[in-house]
Amino acid sequence: MKRQESIISTETAMQAPTNTKTFADLGVPAPLVRALTAQGIAAPFPIQEATLPDSLSGRDVLGRGKTGSGKTLAFSLPLVATLSGGRRQASRPTGLVLAPTRELATQITATLEPLAAAAGLRVTTIYGGVSQGRQVSALRAGVDIVVACPGRLEDLMQQKVISLDNVTVTVLDEADHMADLGFLPGVTRILAATPNGGQRLLFSATLDNGVDKLVRRFLNNPVLHSVNEAAEAPAQMTHHVFHVGGVQEKKDLVHRLASGTGRRILFMRTKHQARKLAKQLTEAGVPSVDLHGNLSQPARERNLAAFSSGEARVLVATDIAARGVHVDNVELVVHVDPPMEHKAYLHRSGRTARAGSDGDVVTVVLPEQRRDTQALLRKAGISVRPRDVRSDSPEVVALVGEIAPLRAPAPTVAPAAKPAAKRPDHHRAPRGGHQDRTSRGPRRRRPRQGAQAQRGASTGG
Repeated sequence: MKRQESIISTETAMQAPTNTKTFADLGVPAPLVRALTAQGIAAPFPIQEATLPDSLSGRDVLGRGKTGSGKTLAFSLPLVATLSGGRRQASRPTGLVLAPTRELATQITATLEPLAAAAGLRVTTIYGGVSQGRQVSALRAGVDIVVACPGRLEDLMQQKVISLDNVTVTVLDEADHMADLGFLPGVTRILAATPNGGQRLLFSATLDNGVDKLVRRFLNNPVLHSVNEAAEAPAQMTHHVFHVGGVQEKKDLVHRLASGTGRRILFMRTKHQARKLAKQLTEAGVPSVDLHGNLSQPARERNLAAFSSGEARVLVATDIAARGVHVDNVELVVHVDPPMEHKAYLHRSGRTARAGSDGDVVTVVLPEQRRDTQALLRKAGISVRPRDVRSDSPEVVALVGEIAPLRAPAPTVAPAAKPAAKRPDHHRAPRGGHQDRTSRGPRRRRPRQGAQAQRGASTGG
């Protein structure tokens, strides 16, 4: 059934927390305010201040804000507040959050869990690439909120492992990225399986590529809150375009850019190149990890944890990380390989200058890439004068800042040689100096005779 299409719109300027209102002022319940305070979160960001009064009152909300604007908390708080005090049932959650990638789903869960615990709610995460056994067990044990990627969720729905007929609040995060990945048909089927009267909260940087159809069909008289224009780069982000003379100059520059003390994300076009660069940097004394589609889920989580904890200062990634990785205090993003389209440039660059902090973005450009990169930046709305540089140019040295001490890579431990298998006694050569049979080659087998041979033939040997 088609929902009403009218949208009430408000625009909110992107900025750091204004401190004019507290979470309590916005209607957030006291247990959740205490949970936020325990995490050191005291003041709401603009998108939270704008959306919370409407979402907490039960209105459908359409939020337009990029990663780093604080939107995860903007939908987590009303989700938990609305569901608290409900009755938990096996395989029938009352809250659903859809996310395009495993990384984003995992990080949404990390934001939700402390809030859910304060309200006595249980959260689980569902995504592909891993065995579904634990996910099925968690659902059957009873959960209140499911954070899911569309593919695995549909699989479990078809297996009758989960039912969405009790869902009262549905959140769709990064809907535009789901559209880019071709997930909208599945998302449409999932939303259609939730009750018509439920609350829907949809967050997206843009409303193109089919997202507007989702809004018209599934959101009822939504309030639109926009933080920044959808295609605008954050004001705290400083962009640099560095022209290099050739491949070796590019390699030297990238190694220099990676050598600073803060967190850096380096973007490559292919999985092979991302893996290769992470290995080269680590061997050169710059601890680095890679992130791309060929990694298993445990390896992805292990590498992200190493980057988040500071064990690795550099993350070398393909575009898979442009949307799904949310790590604060990334001070530098480097487009080692310029992206193919301007939207990818903005999504990659959005890993820095998050939530009011500053950040720098560098695009490294070979001579043959100059014309295409100039066109890409123009579409992205980025105006910056390119500079011809080398790894020791003053602007590069100033940007990198303090060089971190080199760290020797962990030694590779060769697997221990397996001890020779001990022969059973009946294979030992008889006493009397007979030659070991292995030195004479295998012993010929005698042909079987009689009933024994027939039995062997009748059973296939």
